[in-house]
Amino acid sequence: IHVVTWNVASAAPPLDLSDLLQLNNQNANLDMYIIGLQELNSGIISLLSDAAFNDSWSSFLMDTLSPLGFVKVSHMRMQGILLLVFAKYQHLPYLQILSTKSTPTGLFGYWGNKGGVNICLKLYGYYVSIINCHLPPHISNNYQRLEHFDWILEMQTFQGQDIPNILDHDLIIWFGDMNFRIEDFGLHFVRESIKNRRYSDLWEKDQLSIAKKHDPLLREFQEGRLFFPPTYKFDRNSSNYDTSEKKRKPAWTDRILWRLKRQPQAGPHTPGLPAPDFSLSQRSYGSYMMYTISDHKPVAGTFDLELKPLLSAPPIVLMPEDLWTLENDLMVSYSSTSDFPRSPWDWIGLYKVGLRDIHDYVSYIWVGDNEVSFSDNLNQVYIDISNIPATEEEFLLCYYSNNLRSVAGISRPFQIPLFSLREDPLGEAQPQI
Repeated sequence: IHVVTWNVASAAPPLDLSDLLQLNNQNANLDMYIIGLQELNSGIISLLSDAAFNDSWSSFLMDTLSPLGFVKVSHMRMQGILLLVFAKYQHLPYLQILSTKSTPTGLFGYWGNKGGVNICLKLYGYYVSIINCHLPPHISNNYQRLEHFDWILEMQTFQGQDIPNILDHDLIIWFGDMNFRIEDFGLHFVRESIKNRRYSDLWEKDQLSIAKKHDPLLREFQEGRLFFPPTYKFDRNSSNYDTSEKKRKPAWTDRILWRLKRQPQAGPHTPGLPAPDFSLSQRSYGSYMMYTISDHKPVAGTFDLELKPLLSAPPIVLMPEDLWTLENDLMVSYSSTSDFPRSPWDWIGLYKVGLRDIHDYVSYIWVGDNEVSFSDNLNQVYIDISNIPATEEEFLLCYYSNNLRSVAGISRPFQIPLFSLREDPLGEAQPQI
């Protein structure tokens, strides 16, 4: 899992994000991207445009990641705060979006320029909560930042849904522009420590590190070591720390934290606890100084998540074999598990390989309306493909479950042998592939 946080300061995407997204790292071997942005352009014209179309950052990231087999599975936006989750398409049947939520904290909780957005999902049967936040700025507002941290966490309740309390989730990934600063030390000392890469000299006065020692809830969140330069504040289009009249003191404002569900502690009566079925380890954590469009530098962390799947088979199995029985119809057979919660609003989409998100279909049908036959464990429906141009491109099928709010099944890629009819000079119809 690759997690990215970046306060983009209303800037448009740069031309290339290969380094930040680890696209040139052959050893990355990534399955998921979790990307959180803060301070997107949230003017009224921009918000109206983004409501009708994808915002420029979402479009850019989908265009970049979809050729690599990643699909945008969920997103949540609150004014300038955006959270995106991408996954390799083979994981989609095991990834269920349970809830998306926003918690504004600006202007006494009425304005969304500050606060947090959350996506709660089930991953192979485990509960995972992802939070992207933007906390209050300025060195003197440390107590307010901690209050907002607690408030965002307290508001992550899922009323009316069979979802456990967020503190009972197997994993919480919490990141964003947390705005914690470096206390006491003067500007000259901080800059000299950075220049000489003596980052450890600054750790003891980092407000978040101090808070983690005293706050019992924050103490449960882990963070990698800060072996990279503070990520705020820079002159735009440069890697120079603030040279304006304010000359703001550098700080690690952009952070990535995580919390695993408490495991039973070994004791005299439980000497041999088994190894956990769900564990997370951080592979890397650092900033990317080459990006200069913002006064913040992006921060990314790569994690290895090891789990014993609680869901070992997809709820729906789609079978693309022997599909071609009618000239303009694609016959689809699928089977479902006995406890699968069917809905009349379930649908099957036909996609080109390289889809950007679940709504990027070429064609779709409502399962109930297009059903041909069904039995205890096998159903058949048809998709009209008469409007699909002849192509050598590969396609795949996705079954979307309305009750699960996610893809319940996905087929292997296949090609469509489209047939068309044309008139020969003698007026006789001839089949042509």
